[in-house]
Amino acid sequence: MIIVHTEASLGWGGQELRILAESQGLMRRGHDVRLICPPEARIYAEAPAWGLPVIAAPIGRKRPAGLMSMVKWFRHNRCDVISTHSSTDSWLAALAMLVLGRPFPIVRTRHISAPVPTNVLTRWLYTGATSRIVTAGEALRKELIERNGFPAARIDSVPTGIDTARFRPGDRNAARKSLGLPAGRPLVGIVATLRSWKGHLYLIEAFAGLPKTVSLVIVGDGPMRAQLEARVDKLGLRERTVFAGNRTDVVPWLQAVDLFALPSYANEGVPQALVQAMLTGLPCVTTGVGSIAEVATDGRTALVVPPKDVPALRFALGRLLDDGVLRQQLGEAARAHCAAGFSYEGMLDRMEKIYLQASRLAGEKRR
Repeated sequence: MIIVHTEASLGWGGQELRILAESQGLMRRGHDVRLICPPEARIYAEAPAWGLPVIAAPIGRKRPAGLMSMVKWFRHNRCDVISTHSSTDSWLAALAMLVLGRPFPIVRTRHISAPVPTNVLTRWLYTGATSRIVTAGEALRKELIERNGFPAARIDSVPTGIDTARFRPGDRNAARKSLGLPAGRPLVGIVATLRSWKGHLYLIEAFAGLPKTVSLVIVGDGPMRAQLEARVDKLGLRERTVFAGNRTDVVPWLQAVDLFALPSYANEGVPQALVQAMLTGLPCVTTGVGSIAEVATDGRTALVVPPKDVPALRFALGRLLDDGVLRQQLGEAARAHCAAGFSYEGMLDRMEKIYLQASRLAGEKRR
């Protein structure tokens, strides 16, 4: 198949990494995959390293120039399916297909748990202009069915798959040595874009109440960095907090820490970083936001606390730090659960099938 992804977002996080990882995997299976995105987007610069051909287009905003660029490109380039990811590019692709007589089907992937509007135009986008809807978790799928009234038969939940061979337990001491992290103290880690809803501020507040022998490792970058660093300084935590910034390979960072925290309070599907941490065998503390419950069951595969609840978060972290047996039990159960249900090849199998079905259905309608 010829699969064309569109992405209007200028940001960088799990959504963009999902597009790149899925594209790379399907290209390895012999499909022709391309990406249309704004030239100023981070994913535009990153795509070549993943072997993904990328086309620059002014689609960062809902403007006539973006629509006309889509119309022009798809008028002169055929494909079997269009895979859209953000609101802006989904609207532009849908309108472009309307202008061109709907020559190619659209699969709309919904990555976050923010509510979808219930107005008439949005319903047209999701049910009239779109052939299939993919969500990054079952809770997101359920909400589109129950809250928005979208037809269940056209919505599939396909969480992001993770390479189980790459994300696996490793030598903690060796990882710390290679990264320059302290060898003799417990480390709490988080890997996430520094956005408000990832809950970093609540983690820092909880961390402030843990023993001074514990350090915090924050991997990632984003718009909250200055605010987070200011809070760390105000609480006197600078000497035992590491801001690692963006890392192209987070495996050694996960292998270096003792436990993982992701106290998100909004906008989550099934977070890639949480699945990665679990596959690395880490005991995790998280919340029940979005589709996180699909991987985190309290007391079985993780400790789950209410969002924005600093005392509960601090207590859960302290409990894991004090109980080595519980850490091992949760880490082993988490890896087994994620390896069984969130594999990379499994995601590729499901997306390949969805794209093929959308393409075949569109072909039947044209005939």
